[in-house]
Amino acid sequence: MKILLVYPRCPETFWSFKYALRFVSKKAGGPPLGLLTVASILPSHWEKRLIDMNICPLADNDIQWADYVFIGAMSIQYESTKAVLSRCKSLNIKTVAGGPLFSTRYAEFTNVDHFVLNEAEITLPQFLDDLAKGEAKPLYRTDEWADIALTPIPSWNLINSRHYASMCLQYSRGCPHDCSFCDITVLYGRSPRTKSKEQIIAELDSLYISGWRGPVFFVDDNFIGNKAKIKQTILPAIIDWMEAHKHPFVFNTECTITLADDEELMNLMARAGFITVFVGIESPNEESLAECGKHTNTNRDLLVSIRKIQNHGIEIQGGFIVGFDSDPISIFDKVTNFIQASGIATAMVGLLNAPNGTKLYNALKKEDRIINSMSGDNTDWSMNFKPKMNYGVLLKGYADILSRIYAPKHYYARVQNFLTEYKPIQKQSHLITRYDISAFLKSIFVLGVVGKERYHYWKLFFWSIFRHPKLFPQAITFAIYGFHFRKVMEHYVSLI
Repeated sequence: MKILLVYPRCPETFWSFKYALRFVSKKAGGPPLGLLTVASILPSHWEKRLIDMNICPLADNDIQWADYVFIGAMSIQYESTKAVLSRCKSLNIKTVAGGPLFSTRYAEFTNVDHFVLNEAEITLPQFLDDLAKGEAKPLYRTDEWADIALTPIPSWNLINSRHYASMCLQYSRGCPHDCSFCDITVLYGRSPRTKSKEQIIAELDSLYISGWRGPVFFVDDNFIGNKAKIKQTILPAIIDWMEAHKHPFVFNTECTITLADDEELMNLMARAGFITVFVGIESPNEESLAECGKHTNTNRDLLVSIRKIQNHGIEIQGGFIVGFDSDPISIFDKVTNFIQASGIATAMVGLLNAPNGTKLYNALKKEDRIINSMSGDNTDWSMNFKPKMNYGVLLKGYADILSRIYAPKHYYARVQNFLTEYKPIQKQSHLITRYDISAFLKSIFVLGVVGKERYHYWKLFFWSIFRHPKLFPQAITFAIYGFHFRKVMEHYVSLI
């Protein structure tokens, strides 16, 4: 059997880091971990190829080579997925589809031959058994949660890691919290399921043996969902492994702001090599947080919590949302001022949307406010429901936030604010690569010579050299990120 695994193209967004990747001569942020794991579940004697359309185009010859095309996708890849499926249909090649995009929206895709939904560890073997008997069904679903202690190591041999800025692995699925707008509990449940420390070490070994050195993203939606296990077994094992291998990786992940409440946990994560965490701040407005059930963020000084984490050598990338029913007209100034005061350089602000199956979606549907399915794109100015605030006012206010926080003056001020507070302890062996040198030289020309931000670039350049020389690489990295954010912002603001 010949299997082609296809990862559809992601559109340009803040999270694509498209303009930043050009500085380091990389084509995508990270590989499709889900498809690489699916490849490991498939029979080992089958021939397998993987096409990541963010790396290279999908040719008709690629499709025609396969007996089956397996497609895994998220909501943001909707349009590219539709196009791939149409091509497969026209070439008479059977398709198998799975992943978050299809789990709640499979009825929208009428030209898929087989849906293998929910968690592949359960439904994919069922499909393979039926396929072997010539009895494959159109739809495979399950209400059960997989035991991810049985999940195999991803098939890294199917990709060229040099095309990516980061590698990735997964420790857990599920989140104990239940924010109304979040579909993680719909997809993976509220009880965090975790891998063993032996599995995590084996996956780190596999990346190390493959030759990878550099960033590794734990894709968990809440890495600290089971704090006891993380502190008692996982992080100590990672610390020992990193020390034995002379710190070849740096880690980033996602978690809640409750990380700030646990001194031991922050210290362990920093010692293990975690330098960045994405945290859903969502809103500085207490009523909006209560509305969406973001109880981890209420009744606390969010700015103090942010500084605690950053003072432990862990950068926060913050997610923010506008469009809640409880948002006052002043929300746009509140969000902007909060971001500036926080020192969060990588601040991602999006319009509220309601993913299928979430509490928010069900509530809005009862109120007859749902318009369509969400796009999954945090830069396309779309909402899939009717907001209470006037839509034109909401869009204008949202555009104003982006225009201000990504303006060089404000962005570089946040970077300097962060670097002043940041106290890293990571012991990574800094091997300077040709990609680093290339990025540095490009930054001098693109940002320091011809860029709109050249005054702010050189100000940060010399400030970091003389005041915080050990953080100079981070300063240049943030300058490159800022260029990307500004380019994306300017493109989309011009469209409204």
